[in-house]
Amino acid sequence: MDSWLRFNSQSQAKEKMIRAAQYACTLLGYTLHKGGAAAQLAQTVGQLEAHLSLTRKLLRLGNSVEAVEAAKRSVHLSDGVLRLCITVSHLNRAMYFACDNVLWAGKMGVVSKVDQHKWSQRSFKYYLFALILNLTRDVYELHLLMEREARQRAAKFPPSRDPSPDLSSPAVAASVALPYLLTCLHRRLHLLATVLHNNPPLLLDLLRNTCDIFIPLDRLGMYPTGRGFVGVCGLASSVFSILTILHPWLKLKP
Repeated sequence: MDSWLRFNSQSQAKEKMIRAAQYACTLLGYTLHKGGAAAQLAQTVGQLEAHLSLTRKLLRLGNSVEAVEAAKRSVHLSDGVLRLCITVSHLNRAMYFACDNVLWAGKMGVVSKVDQHKWSQRSFKYYLFALILNLTRDVYELHLLMEREARQRAAKFPPSRDPSPDLSSPAVAASVALPYLLTCLHRRLHLLATVLHNNPPLLLDLLRNTCDIFIPLDRLGMYPTGRGFVGVCGLASSVFSILTILHPWLKLKP
């Protein structure tokens, strides 16, 4: 099993590179279509995109096994929220890869009479749910880090005890409330920026999942954004994934 996981990790690096090329073709095809380029050129780019997609499906054969193994490991996490989000996300990824394998088998003629549309829609539903759980995990970790940072700041710089203004008058209350709300908003935004700046893995994972979620939303027709936007999001998330492979410390753990 360890040998297979090591081999699969090498395949994943190649898959991410091909994924970036595929979504670059998606974006290029959209640009050519909008620019009124020759139909032959647009068709060639579309065919290249389809071949890259099929190659990715080949490289993802067996990824379900790795996703199940990752789910087994995450079951032992001490934090209940992280345990739920990460484990269920891995299980949904396993189902997504399984559906993807069926699509590959149908396109290659290994399995006959595969309803490509039905299996594609099914795979994107699993993918969407996995991404929702990933974003939930990111927001939860961000909340924990912000609370910790706020406690540390409060310990270092205790709030001053200024005398409270008389709020019996509506005019005084209104004049005090707005500056107070703006100050609180500024503090929260500054706290958010500080936490994300000090935690690049969390920032990268949040950006990657945010970009990725628009892809299944578009394919399922829940929030159509168009090929151009999907191409930008797919290319950006692929670059973020490649960065985590080149620099493992950027990968969010666990």
